[in-house]
Amino acid sequence: MRSGRRAWRASVVALVVAVTGLPATGALAQPGADEPARLVVEGGVTQPVFGYADAVRERIFVTSDVDTDDDGARDVVAMDIIRPRASENGLKVPVVMDASPYYSTVCRGNESECKADVDGDGLNDTWPLFYDNYFVPRGYAVVLLDMIGTNNSTGCPVTGGRADNISAPTAIDWLNGRRPGVDATGRPVVADWHNGRTGMIGKSYDGTLANAAAADGVAGLTTIVPISAISSWYDYSRSNGLVTRANNYSGSLANTVTNPARRAHCAAVRTALGQGGDDVTGDYNDFWAERDYVPHADRVRASVFVVHGINDDNVRPDHFSKWWTALGEQGVPRKLWLTGTGHVDPFDFRRGAWVDTLHRWFDQWLQGLDTGIMREPAVDIERAPDVWETARTWPLPDARPTQVFLRAPEAGNVGGLAVRSGPGNGSATFQDTPTMSAANAIRHPSDPAANTENRLVFLSAPLTAPLHVSGTPVVKINATVDGEDTSFAGLLVDYGTRARFSTSGDGIRTLTEEDCWGETATWGGFAENACYRKTEKTVATNPQELVTKGVIDGLNLDSPSVSTPLVPGQKTAVDLNLLPEDYVFAAGHQIGVVLLGSYSGYSSRAKQNRAHITVHFDRSRLTLPIVGGRTAAEAAGL
Repeated sequence: MRSGRRAWRASVVALVVAVTGLPATGALAQPGADEPARLVVEGGVTQPVFGYADAVRERIFVTSDVDTDDDGARDVVAMDIIRPRASENGLKVPVVMDASPYYSTVCRGNESECKADVDGDGLNDTWPLFYDNYFVPRGYAVVLLDMIGTNNSTGCPVTGGRADNISAPTAIDWLNGRRPGVDATGRPVVADWHNGRTGMIGKSYDGTLANAAAADGVAGLTTIVPISAISSWYDYSRSNGLVTRANNYSGSLANTVTNPARRAHCAAVRTALGQGGDDVTGDYNDFWAERDYVPHADRVRASVFVVHGINDDNVRPDHFSKWWTALGEQGVPRKLWLTGTGHVDPFDFRRGAWVDTLHRWFDQWLQGLDTGIMREPAVDIERAPDVWETARTWPLPDARPTQVFLRAPEAGNVGGLAVRSGPGNGSATFQDTPTMSAANAIRHPSDPAANTENRLVFLSAPLTAPLHVSGTPVVKINATVDGEDTSFAGLLVDYGTRARFSTSGDGIRTLTEEDCWGETATWGGFAENACYRKTEKTVATNPQELVTKGVIDGLNLDSPSVSTPLVPGQKTAVDLNLLPEDYVFAAGHQIGVVLLGSYSGYSSRAKQNRAHITVHFDRSRLTLPIVGGRTAAEAAGL
């Protein structure tokens, strides 16, 4: 049943106004004399003194302010709540909320757990992830919220638009007494057990909803823990003007998270998503501005604990870096875990430390305890598989933008890479080949055909000491093109053999052995537990590694919002931000830069153009954020 799918229920609008014969709020347990009425704190953190098997379970419906499917009725947000029985007898508890579009379709976690009402009594019996099993006994309520348009909520998903974004704030308004809510029979229900503080958590789309709720500034949202989360849907679906997912990806994702029985009903909404996204130009417009949370960091009232994979090629690392930087500029209390894996939950890449850290974070911000977590280093970075170090902030404080020049290739050889500039003249030409993959483009430049017709390679001397990069590299070139449109791509490469994070399975492997992280109960004949299969890191030993990459549409060099054709033969300045990185090049390795027109996985007019690009060496350089700056670069022999 953990991975079972459930059929779409009848319209919740009808559900909340009709008498169905269900109990008003399900079979709510009544508090007993043996249940503690207050938290127990030992070692600075809350202890599991409240029951789980006798916890109160509810399903509540709150009417929002939007009507996404244009049916004349405002959309209803559904949420499943589980809380200590003592909260019926005066205990005030905070909320840990995971708002998600996935509870009845893709489902959650490494083992794809769905929500399900096994016995049909209107109450949820299967609770994905470990949050309920672990935190309810420690004096928390856990809320699993169905995003508008999914599972038991009504309406249609809009992939990062307003209806998505207000799903959680609508529920938080109810929790804090600012909006009415009802049970399945339409009976009004209030959250008189709530202490006024809500924390949101979730991976991927779930974490994105947490970012959106924080950017909404809703009162009562005290902290968020976005894991591998989107901060700008434009950056997720685009890369500097290029379409990177698929045409109408917003509509495609909306279809995925909509229950099959509702997909036809929401077809018009998905069509509108495709029109609004403007795949023709790939430009940033009002549609994408509505789905961009970074400009609204000034509205954030919550503390933020960001978790992201530096090798996440799904929600790429620029999502965490832009959000992290914007939050820091606003003075938001923040913490960061930066893993070397990909699109992975910390429960599956650092389980024990994660549960302990999350417990102290929530106790600090939701229970009002001083757990000491805010006096610890703010940043944890996974330097090698399961090897972690801490830092005061990110990028590392000593990282300095350092000019590393791309030296012109000679006689068909690869170009050079050094902090001292070479001759500022000369040029080299290559042709855009959109079908080339980044993996093929970085093959070792000792290949006699290193500078082929579709790439330019620049290579440093072997390093004499390790060189640490922390931040966002920028490639800067002057280029001329034989057409009005092309794209420009850059790859930063580590040439040298060593054990590295594997890209297979996002860097983890699921094992057969389980461990358990909370208490167990049986509802509807289903044993709800927090036992999950362990994982381990996967390691690869390769002669080179793609450290980071970036690509930009030549029509969007001046603005992401306006497409401006290139002038054939006219020298043009190209500034290309690569994805952010934190990486140490080992002594004896060589740093490489590969210039391309594009690489596979992107869609643009340039796919048809196959333009010839000429790079001029009067400006060509890499701004590399080196820890220790130029002094460190020279000491490493760069």
